Amino acid sequence: MAPRTDLAARSALTRRRVLLAAVDLADREGLAALTMRRLAQELEVEAMSLYHHVANKEAVLDGVVEVVVGEIVTAVAGVGPDPAEDWQGALRARILTARQVLLRHPWAPEVIETRTAMNAEIVGYFDGLLGILRAGGFSYDLAHHGMHALGSRALGFTRELFSPADPETGGAEAMATLEQLAGTYPHLAGMLADTAHQDDGVLGWCDDQAEFEFALDLLLDGLDRRLARG
Repeated sequence: MAPRTDLAARSALTRRRVLLAAVDLADREGLAALTMRRLAQELEVEAMSLYHHVANKEAVLDGVVEVVVGEIVTAVAGVGPDPAEDWQGALRARILTARQVLLRHPWAPEVIETRTAMNAEIVGYFDGLLGILRAGGFSYDLAHHGMHALGSRALGFTRELFSPADPETGGAEAMATLEQLAGTYPHLAGMLADTAHQDDGVLGWCDDQAEFEFALDLLLDGLDRRLARG
């Protein structure tokens, strides 16, 4: 499709429109497809027109995180019980709601992990989580420890235990390699053979819903016991 180079097309372009198009492109075709040239094609403009709104590819990646986390902030508003009555339920509801947003954007965790700056949306989201802990009786010190313990899970995803290079075949390749090395790494090979992960729309090879909720509940139960100790 030929780019629209007329003044009307350029003037209609905004940073928000560019970022929404970038998110849509990544959703449909994956993160690898998100290039400045491809994004310009999506918007039917010359690539140079984008630079009036986003400085470079890194600025686009910063922006798509802003958009996705903004979706999370909107989605979590009002979910869960009153934190003063059930902080654990409130925190769990928020985190699992955030995860549902990320499941619509399975490429987003990879981008979030590479960002070096926290935008206002992320700051606001974590401030809300901190507010839940405070309402539940946590001191700032214990809440700080809790936030560190949750790590990326607070946003609805976990870092991969293993990171296969190819997201399409990496799991199978990793399993094949471990089977070959079973004599050297018997426990690891045995565990993976026993708990082979299936592709069920998760955020990573090991980050399926059951594993995510198991670890989340383990952390929340541990924090609850630590809170009770005073």
